[in-house]
Amino acid sequence: MTTRRKITSAIEVEDEEVLEEVMQEETVTFKKSHFYSVLVVLAFAAGILTGYVAWGRDVPAAITANQQPSGEIAEAPVTPVPQFRRYDIPTEGYPSFGPDDAEIVIVEFSDYQCPYCQRFHEETYPDLLAAYPGKIRFVYRNFPLPPSMHPDAMSAAVAALCAGDQNAYWDYHDKLFGGDALNEETYIQYATELDLNVEEFTACLSSGRHDDFIQKDMAFSTNLGVQSTPTFFVNGLAIIGAQPLSSFTQLIDKELAGEIPQ
Repeated sequence: MTTRRKITSAIEVEDEEVLEEVMQEETVTFKKSHFYSVLVVLAFAAGILTGYVAWGRDVPAAITANQQPSGEIAEAPVTPVPQFRRYDIPTEGYPSFGPDDAEIVIVEFSDYQCPYCQRFHEETYPDLLAAYPGKIRFVYRNFPLPPSMHPDAMSAAVAALCAGDQNAYWDYHDKLFGGDALNEETYIQYATELDLNVEEFTACLSSGRHDDFIQKDMAFSTNLGVQSTPTFFVNGLAIIGAQPLSSFTQLIDKELAGEIPQ
């Protein structure tokens, strides 16, 4: 998150007699000491402003995002275009769809209770897939935020994987992002709507079968430096936050054109 600071400066007249003379004679005069003081103040302010313009918009080399004052992990609404640094993100064994030999592999670290993740899914995700038919393989990896922030994120991740056990991961994934409530009643309702074996699905929810898988996902992303949801890796290039379609297409077009170093 960018912090904007207002730079203000005040020039004080130290010699009241000089001020009175100036007012009486209706002319502006400066002693050399006053003149140099003004120049120092103006130069200092100009230096700060120049530094902000020159350096204030740099993208950090590490994957970083907004932190709450408490230091807890926070959601990231938007970030600048990523630097061209590639990260090695494993995809084998994680929920995915699209051609195995797709030119573009997008890995999303996400949270089913994250409003920014839902925004991406509703506003960008369909158009992104439609813009590159047959060229994208999409991979979902779990990064549920702490219960103090998103108390139902972990259970929703489990529910999606339980649906995946019955080959319905992506349909269930869409329902989770398309709804409002996240609780066991809703999870079972979605399973019913998708004609899953509800008894098997319900047993899976409380079995703990997928807990270790999700915890390992979270540990990997944390060690990598992921601190917010959603975070994406497009062929290993990071994009942080629920950015608009143009942020993805600009990067993907450069990647397809071979303009980004491997």
